[in-house]
Parts: sequence; structure tokens; C-alpha cells
Amino acid sequence: MNTISEMKSKIEYKRASLSNATLLELYKAMLKPRVIEEKMLILLRQGKISKWFSGIGQEAISIGVTLAMNDDEYILPMHRNLGVFTARNIPLHRLFSQWQGKASGFTKGRDRSFHFGTQEFKIVGMISHLGPQLGVADGIALASKLKNKNQATAVFTGEGGTSEGDFHEALNVASVWQLPVLFCIENNGYGLSTPTSEQYNCKDLADRAIGYGIESHIIDGNNIIEVYTKVSELAKSIRSNPRPILIEFKTFRMRGHEEASGTKYVPQDLIDIWAEKDPINNFKHFLIEEQILTEAVDLRLKAEFKAEIDTALKRAGAEEEIEASETNELNDVYKKFEYQEFKENSITEELRLIDAISQGLKQSMERHEDLVIMGQDVAEYGGVFKITDGFVEQFGKDRVRNTPICESAIIETGMGLSIAGIKSVVELQFSDFVTSGFNPVVNYLAKSHYRWNQNADVVLRMPCGAGVAAGPFHSQTNEAWFTKTPGLKVVYPAFPRDAKGLLATAINDPNPVLFFEHKALYRSIRQEVPTDYFTIPFGKAALLSEGDEVTVIAYGAAIHWALNTLEKHPNIKADVLDLRTLQPLDTDSIYRSVKKTGRAIILQEDSLFGGIASDISALLMEHCFEYLDAPVKRVASLDTPIPFINQLEDQYLSRDKFEAELLALLDY
Repeated sequence: MNTISEMKSKIEYKRASLSNATLLELYKAMLKPRVIEEKMLILLRQGKISKWFSGIGQEAISIGVTLAMNDDEYILPMHRNLGVFTARNIPLHRLFSQWQGKASGFTKGRDRSFHFGTQEFKIVGMISHLGPQLGVADGIALASKLKNKNQATAVFTGEGGTSEGDFHEALNVASVWQLPVLFCIENNGYGLSTPTSEQYNCKDLADRAIGYGIESHIIDGNNIIEVYTKVSELAKSIRSNPRPILIEFKTFRMRGHEEASGTKYVPQDLIDIWAEKDPINNFKHFLIEEQILTEAVDLRLKAEFKAEIDTALKRAGAEEEIEASETNELNDVYKKFEYQEFKENSITEELRLIDAISQGLKQSMERHEDLVIMGQDVAEYGGVFKITDGFVEQFGKDRVRNTPICESAIIETGMGLSIAGIKSVVELQFSDFVTSGFNPVVNYLAKSHYRWNQNADVVLRMPCGAGVAAGPFHSQTNEAWFTKTPGLKVVYPAFPRDAKGLLATAINDPNPVLFFEHKALYRSIRQEVPTDYFTIPFGKAALLSEGDEVTVIAYGAAIHWALNTLEKHPNIKADVLDLRTLQPLDTDSIYRSVKKTGRAIILQEDSLFGGIASDISALLMEHCFEYLDAPVKRVASLDTPIPFINQLEDQYLSRDKFEAELLALLDY
């Protein structure tokens, strides 16, 4: 049997017009991550890194795609794309520091392996939930298109990841909006141990493009020349003619899903077949045959890479371990926001809550010239509640964008826009529908700044609340799902003036904000509202009335229920606090009031267990216990889904329970 050095190439290469220098650079670019990986596998066995996802056998894809892209174009890689990082010339000591959890890495020890991004090198790393990066690529590409940059965006996924709904949503959005994205599928045969025969029921994943009305290509993922030349051609094409393209790279994973998995689930004859198609060994022999490379030069290149790796490892290893600091950790959850006050003008007009939101949104669109609004039916139709009625005529369809029914992809698109420097507002038709996009909210938007210093400049508008006989799927007040997620801000105004000023602040804030708007208040509450643009700071509750007998704490529709009850009992002297924002929460005002009155009752529309009232009650017990003259009282709706018919909805809501509970607390 021939030795590897004596083998002829098992892959047919057609060099086209590529120069010898280019061919040699392609080889060197593939060889470097291979040599790094071989070292990493040794370090893994020595316990010096915690985990490794090997890309051995797939280097041609990472290198070919990366070198086909311009340096100012974004690439969104996966676990097995070390070549993306090395081809973008990230200093090796920083990569090694990242894998060892050192400060010179990209996540300050907060995440591992390839779960990071870097604006400097225009790379956006994955999260463990594989699908969201596909929609993020849509957002980056949309920004490129809106700014007329003529840039392509490349995003990777594996064949297993194509089973996720995000894959469908991202391709559909990209097709509808004609976004310049190269969707790159590395079909390496297995999703962990699950073979492709159990992942999908079609011959080629490229065939799926037909359903989205986009073109697709199948490329030999082990043939570096084919990858590089074809992707270069496609990237050049979509820069001048923006559109998405689906590329399926046929390849194989020579090692396990990650090293702990092993490869026992893979038939040995299959491993042997693909070993003969190794992209580096085959290309090496081709270059030797073409007299572009010699064995001596190859040995020299490997020695140079090993020396570079050893030097970088020593530098990373010599770096001090990260010292845990609560202050540092807490300070990095949110991007720093310098609140800028825009004062109210003296001219006011009476507006309903819905009109104040619309006016505030329009004035923010005027102030932020590239702000994008996205959502179902928000364009010509004006949204289901008509808040964006007339916006298309003023701002155009590029900035007021109807979306397919795909909450996940659109929230991810907002994240991509933020990465590219554009603010966005996403309208959820009903806050209930955020469940279809829950993952990108709590795992991508919320964690990105903490993980790698990338903020999510996205506002999610959340029409919510019961009292309109809309049933279990259009009536929830689901703010508590998000107040417990570090990295998100949660705003819940009850009055038109607050809604307008807080919405302006939400859009100015570079962090992700969930902006709850109670549907039952849209057209039932009126107030004099300043006509010009103004802001209201987050984390400042409004003291609506003052008294010394009890502190009433509420927000949203519940604040109106509390006020209505107190109107029936003018003898009750109560501090009434409208929280306005739930994250950040104005604990100072809450503590100050309760220390004065000695009694606290918290009214929420949400069901009782796990709601914001529970957290406030716990805070009061911890910080104000010695001032209390009675137990803290929580009043909330039934622990059931929200029913449709009026008599059941009325029974469900906490609205009619508040009066009796308030009087009982005062009598305690």
C-alpha cells in the first residue's frame, strides 16, 4: 500500500486561472488550522482545555469561504470553522486565551470555544442553539442592503441545524427581502450520532431552495479549489445583484461531534472512504504534482506553524487567571447607557394611549434616520392596532417592513441590524406570540453584551393584557418571563404621557427592551401629552397619590384598577406607585414609601405564582421587615390560562379582588 506521501490526489482539481501563489496560499491557510487542531487534541487529553469540536476534514470549506469574502464582510461560523478565525488573522494567543477562559480572549471567561464574536474581524460566533445565527445573518445583510454597501454575508450551519425552524424562517425572509446571504450547509453526515437518513428525507439539502424560490449549489466541500472559486463567484454575484443563495457542501466529520463523543457510531468503512478524501493531504499531493510545493517546503511550513502555536500557547498560558469580580460581571450585563433628557414642551394635546405610542414612534423615526420598524402587517395596513398607520407614506417600505409570520427570524434580524449599527423596533402582534421567538430573546438578545460586548439595540413592542375577551392566546401579561432574564429591560406604561416618553427612551437605549402596551388601555385612557419629542428615564416609578396608611404598588391596567378602587374610598390615605418600568425596578421609591406607611399591597394582572409581585414582596421582607405593620399582600389573577367569555374572564382577573384585599390589609 502506498504511504500518504506517495499517494496521488483522490480529488480532481481544476486550477482554472488561479496562480501558483494563490494555490499555495490556499494550502497554507488550510494547513494552519489542521496543525492547531492536532495540538488542541493533545491539550484536551492533558486537561488544559475543557472541550473541543473538531473540524478535521472540513478545512476546505472554512478556508474557501473566508478567503472568497472581503475582509469587511461578516461571516457567522459554527463549531468546526476554526479556519474562519485563522484566515481572518486573529492572533493565536487570543484564540488560545479564549479556549482557556483568559481575559485576553473574547468573552472574558464567560463562554467557551467558538461562542464569541468580534467586530474587529467581522466574525459573529454561534450560540449552542444553532438556528438563531441564520436570522442574524439576515439582519446583517439587510443593513448592507439598506446602506447600499454591496456586501455579502456568509453564515454556516450543519445538516442537523437545517431541521430547526430558524432555518426555514431565515431562508424565507432572505428570499422575500432578497438579502445578499450565502447560506452554507456543511453536510458532514451526522448530527452528533444521528445520520442524515434520520435528519431529513430528501436526496440533497440543496433541493430545499426550490421551495424558497432561491438558487442553490452543491459543492465538494473537500475540494479547496472548487470551494474557493465557486464561492468567490457567488459572493461577487450577490454583491451586485442582492439575493440569497443556498450552498450545500458535501464533506465528512473525521472525529466525533466533540471529542468525548468518539466515533464508534460511524461505520469504519465510511471513515476509511472519507479519509482518502482528506482535503489537505489531497491538495498537498496535487501541489507536489504541479511542482508548486515540495515535501521540504511542507515540513518547513508545519514547523513554522508549530513554532507560532507554541509561542502563542506560552503567552496565553502565562496570562494570569481571571479574578472573579461581582462588580465587573454586573456591569457587563447591559451596555452602558447615558440617558439624555429631552424635556417636555408646554404645548399638549389630549391623546389616547394608542395615539401617544404612535406619535412617539413616529418622532423617534424622524430623530433616528435609519431606525427600522418590522412586524406583521405594519406597513400599508398600519398594524393590527393601526399604530403605524401612515408610516409607509412618510418613511418608506425600506424602514417600515411587513414581515412573514416568523417571530424568531425577525427578532434575530433585529439582532443582525444591531450588529451592523442599525436600531430596530419589532412589533409582536400580541405579546403572546413572543413564544415563537422566545429563544432569540432570552438567549441571544439578552446575553450578547455580557458574552462578547455586542449590544442588541432592539425594542420589542408587546401588545398585551386581558379585559377584551380575546382568550388564552391573545390576552397574557407575560412580563415575568423576561424580568428574570438578565440583559433585558422591561417597560410597562399605564398612561399616554408615560408611554410616549418611555418609548423614546427605549429606542435610545442600546440594550434590548420589551415594551408592554396594554390593549384594553389603548383607546380607553386619555391624557394631556406634550406634542414634541421627550424622554422619561427608566427605573423611576411615578407617585400618583400620597398617604401614610398603605402603599399600593401596581403597573399597567392594574394601576387604573387600584385608582378606581381608591376613588370609592376617599378616606383611605394611600401612596400609589405606578412602577412604569419593571427592569430596572425603582426599589428606592418602593422602600421609601413602605417605610413610611408600614403596609404594602401589590396588584398585578398576571397570575400569582412567579409574578413580579412575588419578587417585590420578597424584597420588602428582606429590606423593610422591621417597618412593616402587616404582612405584604399580593393580589393577582387566577393561576389558570385566561378564559374567553366575559364572566369567566372577569372571575379570572384580579381587578375585582383588590378592594376586599385592600380593606383587609388596612384592618390587620
